[in-house]
Amino acid sequence: MNLYDGVIEKVSALLEGFSPRELAAGLSWPEDNSNSMILRGDMKFELGSQGLPAIGTTLITNTERLVPSDSVRLIGPDLNEISGDLPYARVALVRVGDEDLGEGNTLYKRIREIEYTRYHCYPEGFMARISSSRGMESVRVAKKAVENGLDFARAGSVFINAFKRDRAVRGVCIYYITDENFPFAELKRLAGEGEDITKTIDHILKNVIMDCGTCSLQKVCSEVEGLRELHFKQKNGAV
Repeated sequence: MNLYDGVIEKVSALLEGFSPRELAAGLSWPEDNSNSMILRGDMKFELGSQGLPAIGTTLITNTERLVPSDSVRLIGPDLNEISGDLPYARVALVRVGDEDLGEGNTLYKRIREIEYTRYHCYPEGFMARISSSRGMESVRVAKKAVENGLDFARAGSVFINAFKRDRAVRGVCIYYITDENFPFAELKRLAGEGEDITKTIDHILKNVIMDCGTCSLQKVCSEVEGLRELHFKQKNGAV
């Protein structure tokens, strides 16, 4: 499962270039399983609102070097240091076992299931607002939650626990970015590369087009290690 490793390398280089703070992982914080709304009157601020950058992406690997252990990292101010709306990004690097995602159509389904963890994780007072069609993810943060000690370490720990409910997940590194000077456009472009890989996997397994010369995803398939192998396995009926 090294299809995303090239993108992860580039994303990690971009993020680590901004010297992220290592936060505590494994902290406890309640989940709001009712997924209740945070209304404006109860909101301290919104991250990624009103045209500000708002990015959420999950990239999967089986390479331990890329995700050696669970961790939460922050670029920019923490929740208790923020007084108004700021740009926002969440990047989750998720390590799975070598053979845990299966092959063929199961592979695509399992990748999407891990990505969709973001729709099933509700740290109390930290409400994600997600538009998958626009590739956006923003967060409303409740005043009371910040007063009670909510920070990115606790929110990130809840997300790690949510990912690890999946039997395939071995480790999770979550980055939060609130630094106004961070190159969000570049991160969005790299997140788009990851999504293109996922779409290409689906395209190959659906056997929509097997003529590389006429396929709009030929460039992605040619550049990503493992996709061409997947393609020809499908073509030869081995997947």
